[in-house]
Amino acid sequence: MLVAVAAAGGAFLAFGPRQSPTSAWEAIYAKPFQLVDQDGTPVTQANFLGKPSAWFYGFTHCPDVCPTALAEMSGILEALGADADKLQVVFVSVDPERDTPEIMKDYVEYFDARITGLTGQLDQVTTMAKDRYIFFEKVPLEGGDYQMEHQASIQLVTADGRFSGTLASEEGFETRLAKVRRHIGNN
Repeated sequence: MLVAVAAAGGAFLAFGPRQSPTSAWEAIYAKPFQLVDQDGTPVTQANFLGKPSAWFYGFTHCPDVCPTALAEMSGILEALGADADKLQVVFVSVDPERDTPEIMKDYVEYFDARITGLTGQLDQVTTMAKDRYIFFEKVPLEGGDYQMEHQASIQLVTADGRFSGTLASEEGFETRLAKVRRHIGNN
């Protein structure tokens, strides 16, 4: 009898009902947040739902990764042509102590006016980042200055707020462009 129960349980686990991967993925980018954009306008997660998006977390004093990522996203928007309107590109500051809306405005517009810059209070940014599994950390430097450590990939997010992939700096431009074309075509 015990063998029959074990066999039935094993069969259920192997062949029983399953959730499809897409329904099992949590819409982490639909989790609530309140920040301000580069114009000082309050925004929430609702402002970024309804259209596929690409999110990058960094800071304006970043010496290399952030300007490179934003320049590459600007190039992708340019290469998309009219299809660029199908994608929201969002740059979230992980250094809100220095990155005011005014600084964010100058910074994102230098790369592309279609990129939205977000900032806010440190606790707001920290909560938002943790909800989305984004790493960042303040690292003190000699002389009292500091640098921010942060992850370097761009997060692709579906129109309903689900993570759908990344654009990594190690990938060539054509690979990233193809990923974005698939991303906006599937949403």
